[in-house]
Amino acid sequence: MAHIRLPEGIPGILGPMAFSPETAKPLNALAEVLLRGPNTLTRAEREMIATYVSSQNDCYFCQSAHGAVAAHHLGGNAKLVREMKLDFESAAISDKLKALLAIAGKVQKGGKQVKSEDIARARHGASDKEIHDTVLIAAAFCMYNRYVDGLATWAPDDPGLYRENGRRLAEEGYVNSTDALPVSGSR
Repeated sequence: MAHIRLPEGIPGILGPMAFSPETAKPLNALAEVLLRGPNTLTRAEREMIATYVSSQNDCYFCQSAHGAVAAHHLGGNAKLVREMKLDFESAAISDKLKALLAIAGKVQKGGKQVKSEDIARARHGASDKEIHDTVLIAAAFCMYNRYVDGLATWAPDDPGLYRENGRRLAEEGYVNSTDALPVSGSR
């Protein structure tokens, strides 16, 4: 049960966003820029960074939701997403993404955990912009995860719901993703 009165039946971050639509708009805009905006990192790579950080934060809703978006971008390869969450160093992903996930994992623990050797490893394939964006995605998803779990939101366990939502977000994006939610009267 959520810590505050959220609209019933609305899972994860969507409940607090329905509760506070004025904060939903900038949060969705940030997700849109970070995960779908023009970038040399693919949408799948950026969603995998978000998924990995969410899994490290033990945020079931966010790792399931963004894992489904990543899998959609990967042609439905949910197995690769699961492998990446469990042990990215042995997953069938690029060395560049492995180095960026190592940085994201350090950011998840605390920004000062990122060391110059982590950056040097990433620079063997990643640009400064890609390193920047990885740190920002990781930091933002720590915030999103804490928003979801700090309010004890409900997370369904039906993988089909996440797959369908993942398809929708992959194809339509984040900016208008909460427009159809009922407003709960948070005033």
